[in-house]
Amino acid sequence: MSSMKFSILSRRQFVRNGSATLAALALAPSSAFAAEPALVTTPSGKLRGEAADGLRIFRGIPFAAPPVGAQRFRPPVPIKPWKGIREATLFAPAAIQPDQPAIPQSEDCLYLNIWAPKGKGPYPVFVWIHGGGFTGGHAFAPIFDGSAFAHQDIILVTVPYRLGVFGFMDLGPLLGPSYDGSANNAMRDLIASLEWIHANIAAFGGDPARITVGGESAGAKATAAMMALPQSSRLFQSAISESGGGERVLTRTQAADVAHTFGDLWRSSHPDAHPGAPSDFKDLLTAAPTDLIATQTKVIAASKLHFPFRAQVGDAFLPARPVDLIAARTNPGKRLLIGTNRDESALFIGAQPSHDPTSRDLGNISLARFNEAFARYSTVYPDMPEAQRRIRAVTAEEYWVPSVRLADAHSRSGGATWMYRLDYTKPSGPMVDESYHSLDISFVWQKLDAIEKDDPAAAPLGLAIHQAWVAFIQGKAPTAPGLPDWPQYDANSRPTMVLSPHSHVEQKPFDQELHLWDSIL
Repeated sequence: MSSMKFSILSRRQFVRNGSATLAALALAPSSAFAAEPALVTTPSGKLRGEAADGLRIFRGIPFAAPPVGAQRFRPPVPIKPWKGIREATLFAPAAIQPDQPAIPQSEDCLYLNIWAPKGKGPYPVFVWIHGGGFTGGHAFAPIFDGSAFAHQDIILVTVPYRLGVFGFMDLGPLLGPSYDGSANNAMRDLIASLEWIHANIAAFGGDPARITVGGESAGAKATAAMMALPQSSRLFQSAISESGGGERVLTRTQAADVAHTFGDLWRSSHPDAHPGAPSDFKDLLTAAPTDLIATQTKVIAASKLHFPFRAQVGDAFLPARPVDLIAARTNPGKRLLIGTNRDESALFIGAQPSHDPTSRDLGNISLARFNEAFARYSTVYPDMPEAQRRIRAVTAEEYWVPSVRLADAHSRSGGATWMYRLDYTKPSGPMVDESYHSLDISFVWQKLDAIEKDDPAAAPLGLAIHQAWVAFIQGKAPTAPGLPDWPQYDANSRPTMVLSPHSHVEQKPFDQELHLWDSIL
């Protein structure tokens, strides 16, 4: 990636620093091409973006009313049509998040961005959900420049959602029953974005009958929720999951525990807000966002949960884990492209880890349960160095096994599925010989400048990966020059496209390792 700085990061550090890690950013767009106005009339109103290099770009388009004031911690409200021409040449601020002082932020953050060809279409649409551990990230990082897709006659849309306490905390235990389920407001934000896209994208030349939703890391986990929720069934047809899965959620009890922990830490820092009424948390509704984020940081440090701010199951909105809902055919007929990078966790525990993974590097199970599995890795991989076994085990726990289970569930429910694994490694540098977390983004989005400096051979693989994604978004199998035939996935033989300078298909990859995890979990 163009600005990647490598060091050993815990997963939480990566989340906090994810924006800077992916790319340095600026609100104002930059282009080597002279821009001209681009006008479009949508059902929501008229927009004036920019036309340059054969594309039309529209930034900062509202898809829901600002979730501020009385709407804080509430579900999103549809945007009202505006009068006149709305300027759409600048990105809107990111959602409120910690440790990113260089990024303009606001609670008023529900704005999407569109890159479109100049023609009339109808073009397929790719909706991208950013990652960031549900507490960080944003939709306008330069690496998420949609030009490469738009030049392939695909409309690219990047969408945000509320983060942390603003979108992933159940305020019902603190503010009363009318706030029950607010831990899923971020998922509701994403549904609101899809509803707006479905209703308005034809004005940009997009085909509402060919919409693909995708994301990486937390964005891939959110994609799994979109696949599972009946509310989003009619809003898209295909999905792409990069380094995700459909298992990481909170139970209602866990979500309530997070809320009570937040309340205790909040009141200890604000004892005079409501003297004599420690259970009155109405001040949360008007508190400064920075104060809420400060308490959020304390909750993360104190919590026994690996990531306490995430979607919640057990209510009418999300009754069960996405993987279970997908297995139950709640939203059948979708197409899925899904995969992981071979050595995801090398980015977090290091290429040569000198410490055992702690609970802060695990995503789904306790350290004790992990150690039970890791103790058996020497039997499965007797010739693999222990450091590499550790990377593989942490990768399996958080990314690979959940992705296999999601692919199994989707395939068994009748959905067309294609599985991949990125094995490409750079020939030099701190992450040499590791296919680390987020490496896939540079290939998919054609942002390979930094990688090509070290390895010119990366360009053909990058082009093949990008073209395979384009073919899938167009409604075809993910085929591309330079790749062998890519068979559909089934849960028995598990055919997986291994993406590398010598791409090939493997049947039942890492089968012993998968059986190991099945016996532990």
